[in-house]
Amino acid sequence: MNFLFARAPSIRIAPTPTAPRSISHSVSVSKALPFYLNNLRSTEQNDGKVLRMLMFGKPGAGKGTLSARLVKKYDILSLSTGDLLRQHIAEGTEIGRQAEEIVAQGNLLPDDVMLKVVASKLESLNNRHWILDGFPRTLGQGKLLDSYLQNQNTPLSLVVNLDVADNVILSRISDRWVHLPSGRVYNMSYNRPKVDGFDDETGEPLTKRPDDNPDIFSRRLKQFYDSTSPLLAYYASPGNKSARLVTLQGETSDEIWPQLDAVVRRSFPAVRERASSIAKRRYSLSDPFAMEREKRAIKRAAAGDGPNPSKFFN
Repeated sequence: MNFLFARAPSIRIAPTPTAPRSISHSVSVSKALPFYLNNLRSTEQNDGKVLRMLMFGKPGAGKGTLSARLVKKYDILSLSTGDLLRQHIAEGTEIGRQAEEIVAQGNLLPDDVMLKVVASKLESLNNRHWILDGFPRTLGQGKLLDSYLQNQNTPLSLVVNLDVADNVILSRISDRWVHLPSGRVYNMSYNRPKVDGFDDETGEPLTKRPDDNPDIFSRRLKQFYDSTSPLLAYYASPGNKSARLVTLQGETSDEIWPQLDAVVRRSFPAVRERASSIAKRRYSLSDPFAMEREKRAIKRAAAGDGPNPSKFFN
């Protein structure tokens, strides 16, 4: 496992239990906001301390699980473009009416419409920390988003690429079960439900996703390489002056989570932990077994027993 980030040496952190994947962490708002593309915020300064983040990874790489863990631990908003679009349609906004008509015809939403959906929320966030989920998906969308954010003087500050081997992902799908109403995902290999076949929180039955079979998944992987790889190359290019691209490697979310957590803590110290997370950590450190694990981790770090950073992009 390599930790591809190069600002400061990293340490090996003992894996923590994987949180079940949930889409319930995506931010909810009481009313969809209007869109003003040319409303520049010249007075808002980007000092590199605000987390404005995109996360990429192959289908099944753990994007949802890891985003949910960040949102649970830190005061970060998770913005789901799907949720925002559904809200605009439900409220009958101008963007919502336009999108509903396109979707009713069986067509994909144009990039500029998707940007309006996203921008209508981003404009209200000022200096809040956020993760954007579901957009951009293509190089064209990435350039549109970058242009908009630069005009707002709120550029992206972090792009995370989850690098999980194809064979690892393909081996996961046969063990994956999902609670469809919430989106919580379980895996019988490393993130089992408390009771096999049932959701931990509701007790409702788990089901298999229709696309969780090798043939369909292989096509989704090909689509990822075709559409997302050029976007990652764009963020890795020398012309990308604002967002840092960090590639994290591992086979499970438990392996990748300490790396991701370290990136956020070191690069964005202004991101605050939630009170519930601090209380939980204090409780765990009162456990003598937890304290002993913490001491061993510190000793390993002092001895240099951990992955060394080998590559980074500015």
